[in-house]
Amino acid sequence: MNPIQVKESKDTRSGFGAGLLALGEMNPDVVALCADLTGSLKMDAFQEKYPDRFIQTGIAEANMIGMSAGLALSGKIPFAGSFAAFVTGRVYDQIRVSVAYSDLNVKIAASHAGITLGEDGATHQIMEDIGLMKMLPNMVVINPCDFNQTKLATIAVAKHVGPVYLRFGRPSVPNFTPEEAKFEIGKAIKMQEGSDVSIFAMGHLVYSALEAAYQLYQEGISAEVINIHTIKPLDEVAILESVGKTKCAVTAEEHLFNGGLGDSICQLLARKLPTPVEFVAVDDKFGESGTPSQLMNEYGLDMPHIVTAAKKVMGRK
Repeated sequence: MNPIQVKESKDTRSGFGAGLLALGEMNPDVVALCADLTGSLKMDAFQEKYPDRFIQTGIAEANMIGMSAGLALSGKIPFAGSFAAFVTGRVYDQIRVSVAYSDLNVKIAASHAGITLGEDGATHQIMEDIGLMKMLPNMVVINPCDFNQTKLATIAVAKHVGPVYLRFGRPSVPNFTPEEAKFEIGKAIKMQEGSDVSIFAMGHLVYSALEAAYQLYQEGISAEVINIHTIKPLDEVAILESVGKTKCAVTAEEHLFNGGLGDSICQLLARKLPTPVEFVAVDDKFGESGTPSQLMNEYGLDMPHIVTAAKKVMGRK
């Protein structure tokens, strides 16, 4: 096993911006709305090229979601963008009733998710958004791992008919997904074959999981790494196949224990294949100010913590 080669680091929010711009040319029905954070979400290139298809709603997230529902009813494909903390927590009722209950073709673009928002602190660092969104009937929930995969995911969700929650982040992270890779909603990607322990990761933790697998390999442990970019619908076949082989699992996510990826995987395994699982996630805490790397270490979300979790769960087989 060789360490994964990375040529560059880029922020996933820029992957969203690149995907949205590409969609502007691909599909004239794609429109974009933003709640006063156009530059932060990298939606400015779309705004400049397609000003008649962009709506600046101001700091009015509930109105933005209502407008998006109306645009969807008129046949458009609206991408409504803001920080994850604002576009879920501030506006949950409108998402629940106007989008999910009505099963409308609205794409919720949520940037600056998780703890890696960094210095802005707890009020902006939402770590319960996956739980909020995945519990809504009809809602698809996606958290890609790097710039290229976020661009691919953005393009893919425009082709999906129905509500989608697309989650991405602020910091620059390793960009290792091939530009022309296939992205299929609901289909996990096996990043590394292994036989001793399954590591299921989403978002920024996918690269950390690959680093952990290399460290474990050097210690004689064979770890399988699977990128669960789609939390809902969950790729049950891929998860059960992997755990059926390794007999234990680690879940890694930039989210709370409650309601996240690990929660979904444990529900599946409890029903179909009871298995020891260790969580790499935030344990019932709010965030705090700090650099992304400081916070990932402080909250136990980096590579060494995945290695520790893998060894611990193997001892529970």
